[in-house]
Amino acid sequence: QVQLVESGGGSVQPGGSLRLSCAASGSIFALYFMGWYRQAPGNQRELVASITSGGSTDYADSVKGRFTISRDYVKNTVYLQMNNLKPEDTAVYYCAAKTQLQESYDSWGQGTQVTVSS
Repeated sequence: QVQLVESGGGSVQPGGSLRLSCAASGSIFALYFMGWYRQAPGNQRELVASITSGGSTDYADSVKGRFTISRDYVKNTVYLQMNNLKPEDTAVYYCAAKTQLQESYDSWGQGTQVTVSS
């Protein structure tokens, strides 16, 4: 398994921006599909954005046009750029990883809190 450490969370006003980072170690980063999940109190964890080992991306409808996922193969890091943040984006954000052969993500970071409030 790969080890994941997130950073970059915080508090921001509506309309603001944050960039989350997830540093990976312990395995070959380039082989992994990476995802960003979030979980708000009382809600199930949901997949917000994902990126394949080749760089193809996918987004939840709720964040399309506002969030961008990217990865740096040299720094072994995946990013989530979040723009035009809304109060409903408030959640704990988790980085996750899986190989192409795995059906579900099985490596998880510790999570980072994002709070959007005026």
